[in-house]
Amino acid sequence: MNNLVRIFCRYFAGKKQKIKLSLLVYFLVALVLTVNVPVLAINSVTADRGKLKTVTEQPLDAPKLVNSERDLLIEQGKSLYDAGRFAEAVQVLQQATQAYKQQGDSLKLAATYSNLSLAYQQLGDWQAAEEAIKTSLELIPAQKNAQNLQILAQTLDIQGRLQLAMGKPEVALTTWQQTAEIYQQTKNQAGEMRSQINQAQAWRNKGFYRRAVQILLAVNQKLQAQPDSVEKAVGLRSLGDALMVIGDLAQSRTILEQSLAVAQRLQLPVQIGASLLSLGNNARANLLNLGNNARAKPQLAQAIDYYQQTATKSTSPLTKIQAQLNQLSLLIDTQQFSEAQPLIPSIPDQLKQLPTSRAAIYAQINYAQSLMKLVRGQKIESSTSSSNAQHIAQLLANTVKQARSLEDKQAEAYGLLSLGHLYENNQQWQEAQSLTQQGLSLAQSSNAPDIIYRLEWQLGRLLSAQKNISSAIAAYDAAVNTLQSIRGDLVAVNQDVQFNFRDSVEPIYRQSVELLLQSDAGEIDEKTLDKARQRIEALQLAELDNFFREACLRGESVLIDQVVDKDNPTTAILYPIILPQRLQVIVKIPNQPLKHYSANITQPEVDKVLSELRKNLVNPTATNKIKTQSQQVYNWLLKPIESELAARGVKTLVFVLDGALRNLPMAALYDGQQYLIEKYAIALSVGLQLLDPKPLERRQLRALTAGLTQPPEGFPDFSALPAVQSEVNFIASAGVSTKSLLDQQFTSQALEKEVSSASFNVVHLATHGQFSSIADETFILANDRRIYVKEFDGLLRNQEQTRSGAIELLVLSACQTAAGDNRAALGLAGAAVRAGARSTVASLWQIDDESTALFVGEFYRELKNGKMTKAEVLQVAQLKLLSHPNYQAPSFWSAYVLIGNWL
Repeated sequence: MNNLVRIFCRYFAGKKQKIKLSLLVYFLVALVLTVNVPVLAINSVTADRGKLKTVTEQPLDAPKLVNSERDLLIEQGKSLYDAGRFAEAVQVLQQATQAYKQQGDSLKLAATYSNLSLAYQQLGDWQAAEEAIKTSLELIPAQKNAQNLQILAQTLDIQGRLQLAMGKPEVALTTWQQTAEIYQQTKNQAGEMRSQINQAQAWRNKGFYRRAVQILLAVNQKLQAQPDSVEKAVGLRSLGDALMVIGDLAQSRTILEQSLAVAQRLQLPVQIGASLLSLGNNARANLLNLGNNARAKPQLAQAIDYYQQTATKSTSPLTKIQAQLNQLSLLIDTQQFSEAQPLIPSIPDQLKQLPTSRAAIYAQINYAQSLMKLVRGQKIESSTSSSNAQHIAQLLANTVKQARSLEDKQAEAYGLLSLGHLYENNQQWQEAQSLTQQGLSLAQSSNAPDIIYRLEWQLGRLLSAQKNISSAIAAYDAAVNTLQSIRGDLVAVNQDVQFNFRDSVEPIYRQSVELLLQSDAGEIDEKTLDKARQRIEALQLAELDNFFREACLRGESVLIDQVVDKDNPTTAILYPIILPQRLQVIVKIPNQPLKHYSANITQPEVDKVLSELRKNLVNPTATNKIKTQSQQVYNWLLKPIESELAARGVKTLVFVLDGALRNLPMAALYDGQQYLIEKYAIALSVGLQLLDPKPLERRQLRALTAGLTQPPEGFPDFSALPAVQSEVNFIASAGVSTKSLLDQQFTSQALEKEVSSASFNVVHLATHGQFSSIADETFILANDRRIYVKEFDGLLRNQEQTRSGAIELLVLSACQTAAGDNRAALGLAGAAVRAGARSTVASLWQIDDESTALFVGEFYRELKNGKMTKAEVLQVAQLKLLSHPNYQAPSFWSAYVLIGNWL
């Protein structure tokens, strides 16, 4: 493999140069969508893509150009921009600015500067982009005639895009609202709709999912009313792609199918191909959301069919190759290697026929990464693996060379990252490190965080492989910090994150923690232990962000360590962490430094035991198996610390659970003599912080109860819940002031109205529901429809209410985690977060109807009594069932969990 080094040297020999890099959406590796995916703004003077700028003056004695030559420069700049040759477009547009300056045409000069800003944004030169857009706005005449307003709107459109890219969604939103008003004033309906789509993106970045969806649906209504046209086909496709980005895949598909239909009726091959490609990407997103679900197979076939249709029907060489590359990577990702092999021979020639551009470079890198997966998985014959690796190296080195010829630092860094990864796979650590550091230098110099974190992660892996642990930890720290800085952008902009989270984000956190806790030199200091648990919390928040496709946990909170040390000194907190080779546990005991211990068991072994235990827990006749398996888990998590817990007088255990542990009720763990619930009150926490940790005011309990005793019409798969009426009666008999919505009265609108109009501190929902690792499959059932988890913030908490008016306790009775979903508890955590309740009680599986009513009655009696914490109240109610002769099996009493504030 030394040939790899020679290939590298051949392409990178010569004069060294200081390199910069611009913003790169690395996730296009796995799924090529378009040349670039900006915020769906369109400047009619330039193109329908992304970003750029700089104001380098030409010599004052430059020859003057006639009008036709000036206009020709603009057209040339636009063509270069459309072709992805952004640096060349900048040079041409700079010439055009000089020409219009000499002519004194301030309006055309303003338009040219706005286009320069657009081009500079593509190159990641934010300062130059800001200067150009500022100059453009200053040049636009003050007179409010139609032509001036049109240029002003286009300039503001580009300015909003720049503001969003620079992390200023509030400012961008205001700019795009102003843009929409101007377009409305000039009766430019297409421009107005583009501005509204952009506003939806800004609302998404601010965390307002429902507001964004409402805007997009309003845009759809306007598009539906338009006659067929190219603009309608493109507008519908842009809308469908936007809905795909925010995770509304069903609505996205509907809109994309409409876009395809318009293009087909007008017989537009380019638009037909583009819509088919988007539909393939939509089916792929659905497929990867479903994972190993049985429903995934039809989605796979559908995605492949769309990609094949695209390759057949599109007249665009770029769209054709993108479809084939997407199909290839999809087949490889789903391990259909024999089906993938026939696609490979035809791709290189097609790539060679593409003119050199950013899009062509990205396509080559996409292809190289697919080949790397095949080589790494040894799916290509060993006799040819060396030549294949050399071919990949040559391909990637050529992409870097092409990027340099274009002066496209973004594409250059992309190639360096991928080439470094190839050397990493080949265990040529020094060469890989050199390439990675070059790419990192480029990315850092141009403020490109979503490639920076990938390079930092790659550097951390390389340093770890070379046993440079301290430097590896520093590299991982940097990667995590970069991820945190783009937390909202990852889920709001890059749709590829949703189906690559486990490959591209989660491993960074876990590998980082593994490095922190792998000390063989004895005790790990408390600072390192605290860092490790904070990193796992960051992972959990990232998982929730990914679940909702938005940064969902923000705001003030209190560290639970402070709550334990100062307010609740009989509580201990446990942080189990599942790592590839070991199960680690960090423990916080009141007023004591953090402690740490581990079990030498691999993640697959842990997952196997937890999966089997979870299946047995729902079986009332499997008590003996449950005791054996749950004792094994008890020994991992608690046995090393049990004597100290007893000595310190600990009465409550709060678990910050990781991975598959979240699907298990800790109450059912068994020490050989007793279940854990017989010794401790138990609660779960989503993270290390607690929102407003105050006890519930028991004397003022006001509960809104809503439920279904019978499944509504149109939902035959759900069973009757006759004991729901008993639940409601038990709550009222406990002395709690209640308002009830039962059966036909329990609609989504009625629930929202009651929560908004009355001051309830408890909401009890006794109805079918499901928690899933997919937000679109996490819901509760009302009489009129399913209420999905993404709607909880609007339905269960008034957006205008103060923190003091938030729901104190949400109870979800008769809900369950999705069968066969080993990450389903993510939906439960998401429901707790989205509802805005300080505490949530829910069931991990649906329990016997009568035992549920008995549990609920005991729970509310003790809650109203006010002498215990919520965790202790839950413990008493569970022990009530455990002591009942008919309900002693864990399947009856252990399913209930308390999430959040346990006080």
